This record gives sequence, C-alpha cells and structure tokens, in this order.
Amino acid sequence: MTTSPPTALITGVHGQDGSYLAERLVHDGWAVHGVHRPGSVSTPGVPVVDRIISHAVDLVDENATTRLFDEVAPRYVFHLAGMSSVGRSWHDPMNTVRVNALATTSLLNLAHLQQERSGEPVVFVNASSSEIFGAAREGARTEDDPLAPTSPYGATKAYAHQLATVYRTRGLAVSNAILFNHESPRRGIEFVTGKIAHGAALIARGERDHLALGDLSTRRDWGWAPDYVDAMLRMALTGTGDDYVIATGISHSVRDFVAAAFAAAGIEDWERHVVTDEALMRPADPTDCVGDSRRAREVLGWAPTRGFEQIVTAMVEAHMSDRLDRARNKEKV
Repeated sequence: MTTSPPTALITGVHGQDGSYLAERLVHDGWAVHGVHRPGSVSTPGVPVVDRIISHAVDLVDENATTRLFDEVAPRYVFHLAGMSSVGRSWHDPMNTVRVNALATTSLLNLAHLQQERSGEPVVFVNASSSEIFGAAREGARTEDDPLAPTSPYGATKAYAHQLATVYRTRGLAVSNAILFNHESPRRGIEFVTGKIAHGAALIARGERDHLALGDLSTRRDWGWAPDYVDAMLRMALTGTGDDYVIATGISHSVRDFVAAAFAAAGIEDWERHVVTDEALMRPADPTDCVGDSRRAREVLGWAPTRGFEQIVTAMVEAHMSDRLDRARNKEKV
C-alpha cells in the first residue's frame, strides 16, 4: 500500500528561505505548493524551483486565501512571506502591518478552521524574528525573553509571534521560528549584507570605487540560510508547537562583515572604499543582538554548519562570478 506524500504550503516561495525550503521538500518527495504575491517574480539570484505548484495570492485577501486552503488542504504550512526590511518598515509602516500582521492572522485562522473541519492535524511554522526582542541587553536572547520591538517591522513580527502562541493554546501545532539574521548568495541587495557583498564584488571588478553604508558598529548574529530552513523543517516534523531561537550564538559587527567581504574579493584596504552616509542610519536600531539556540539544539538536534567567514565568502563569490548580475539584467528585459 502506498501513502500520499505530505502536502506543504510555503508562503514567500520566491524569497531566500522559501526557495531553499521548496528545494528541500521537493527533493524529499513532498507535494509542495508555493505562494507568491500577484505580479511578483523570483528575486534575482533565487532559482525558480521545479516541481512545485505555484499560486499567485494576496495573503491579505481573505476570500483568496480561503479558496487557496480549500484547494490545497495543506497538512503543513510554512509562513515565510513578509515585508522583511527593517529600514523599509520605517518608510512604509502601513504596508508592513498589512503584510506582516494581517496576512499572518488570516493564515493562522484558516489553518485552525481547516483542522477543526477536517479532523486532521495541521502543522504551522511561523517565521518570527530576532527583531521582536528590540534593544540590546547583556547576554544572548532566549525564547523566554520579553518582547520589546524598536521598529515597525519588529512590532508587526511581535504581534504575529504572540498570535501564533494564542492559536497554539487552541490546539494548532504552531511553532515560532525566532530567526536571527541569516544569509546566503540568494540574499537581495536591498539588505545590507547583500549590498556589501555586491559592492565589494563591483569594486574588485573595477565597476565601482566606493560603497556607502550606515552604522558600521551595529552587531548581528549571522547564520547560513539553509541551516535556518533545516531548523524550520525540524520544527514541523515534531508535530507539536513551540518557540525556538535559531541563531549561532556569535555576533559580528557590520564592520566585520565589510572586512570579510572585501577580503573575499581580494581587497585588503577596504576602508578607503567605504563611506558613511547619515541617511542610512536607522532610528532606534538595536546595536547588538545574539541568540541562544540551546532549545533547538537539544530538542530538534539542530546545529549550524557554516561559520561567519564561510557565509560571507559564499555571498561575495556569487557576485564575483557575475551570476547574480546576469540574473538581474535578465529580469529587466
């Protein structure tokens, strides 16, 4: 007797994490449905994953999401979509609320209703964020730390995080993946890490002479995106809900990231190529943020596989090869 493969619904399938997760699940034989915003295209450098069923859906449109759930009837929901730029959330807070808070509300409600109606369990993984913790304090952040966001982005993620715990009390197996910063060659250049990797490559290729950045002293706990996707899958496979910090436990400054990126591009004297732009400074930006992933390591058996320098080098090498630039030019045609 053959059994049907598990059915997964991945929101944000065109993004960094969504594409890695879709590839992983397809490889493992899952039936994968990917959701993307109507009219959107895959981020340059992010491949379109074969053998998934694609759905263009506005996740805030309750009628559209209801039809989606009726059609797919997912057993697993990975909610990775969102407006994920802290800086942009200051310029467009209303859309940040719409995308990050309202869409999550709709999806949690539909997953719960489907479980109640079908009598079959639905497992939900919500991509939360280290930005829910806000301003720095001494020591690494754990799942028990208070929520104290300092940006519109952080506030919307805190709302979604707390609503997920509410639905957990109603019987939905929902996990909050409290993801600290995680990178890969698929990170867009609208994020500071992608901007740095791209800028270092352009300068090394003689196509640019300087890179403008904001506060170089800001510190973050940076990990490898495929590792963080692996953690979310492990959460889902437990079949139960919980909160998990996913982090390396080691922080580096933006200055460290710049130095590593330029070194990977073959440039030692990076200081003469980098200028500080006050317009790129964020208000109320946490200066340091590091996570304690002990629970994920003990319960899920999870551990990071790549170190900081390996991550930065992989990003820069992708830009040095000109592969990402070709992808961007193709999108413009």
